Amino acid sequence: MSDIKKTPLYDVHEAAGGKIVEFAGYYLPVQYSGVIAEHNAVRTAAGLFDVSHMGEFTLKGPDALANLNNLLTNDFTSLACGGARYSPMCNERGGVVDDLIVYRIGDGDYFIVVNASNKDKDYEWMKSRVTGDAVLTDVSDDYAQIALQGPRAVEIIKKLTCEGNIPAKGYTFTPDAVVSGVKCLLSRTGYTGEDGFELYCAPADAAALWRALVEAGREYGLVPCGLGARDTLRLEAAMPLYGHEMADDITPYEAGLGRWVKPEKPFIGRDALVAAGEPKRVRVGLKVTGKGIVREHEKLRSSGREIGFSTSGTFCPTLGGAYAMAIVDKEYSEVGTAFEADVRGRAVAVEVCPLPFYKRSK
Repeated sequence: MSDIKKTPLYDVHEAAGGKIVEFAGYYLPVQYSGVIAEHNAVRTAAGLFDVSHMGEFTLKGPDALANLNNLLTNDFTSLACGGARYSPMCNERGGVVDDLIVYRIGDGDYFIVVNASNKDKDYEWMKSRVTGDAVLTDVSDDYAQIALQGPRAVEIIKKLTCEGNIPAKGYTFTPDAVVSGVKCLLSRTGYTGEDGFELYCAPADAAALWRALVEAGREYGLVPCGLGARDTLRLEAAMPLYGHEMADDITPYEAGLGRWVKPEKPFIGRDALVAAGEPKRVRVGLKVTGKGIVREHEKLRSSGREIGFSTSGTFCPTLGGAYAMAIVDKEYSEVGTAFEADVRGRAVAVEVCPLPFYKRSK
């Protein structure tokens, strides 16, 4: 018996011709009309993603804030109700356990979203370290999540909810919005480099909400999208992915996430990060100047010396070329530095270029 799960939108994907694959323990569409077409739709109009495989926790109680500040590298003291904040979460050695987003619902009431493949690991990690008067609960099965992304996202959401429900700026949310008759948490966040929203609703309401969004977005060029476009979009925007740019043995500083680390407060892994000092290796962007595509976990060499490894890479439709992110020795991190990637025994020329590869115009 397969233990792979179906999201509440599985039947919708199948009926609409989505190409289904197994990912992070779920059956999800990798594409509908094609990765490049879906990618371009999100950059120019809008796309709709099923991200119901993500994990959701609640952390509640008088000591919830103190626990967040101990578990996570970022500082949540100033996070207002209706605000969301990103943070890495470190182990005692300073490596990354995961990265996540925290939503403040109210005093001592937080909603936490974690990566799908890490849900169980994260829950056990956090649960075993929560102290005092605070309760962590895995509520993943209580939520479906849909992401509406792209420059036309605001126009589409306006057709389905009143203006007062729409979060005015990035990393804010409305906890009890009603969108096309469906109650949901409506968040102005995403993983594509575009403006957009993530909607958390009851699983039973997911199909109706998805269909309403598809219908409302039709005139704006909205298309349903799969995992393939989600990955090319996040890579162009240089958004890190756990198991690639972050790992148990890669620190937030090495991953280029230092702005979300607040060493002036205590947190798990802080002492190790402080003791390590300036990182000796860093995340960089690479433009592939040779022939081929550099994907993840390829060795990088300069004059025969191994200097790092690629973490993610693909053909980037908006940029019209192949790009990758990598962790390299710091002395090779200057923009314009050229070296080679070992792609299945073949040397492919690459050059360090600025991150992010793509940034939307405001």
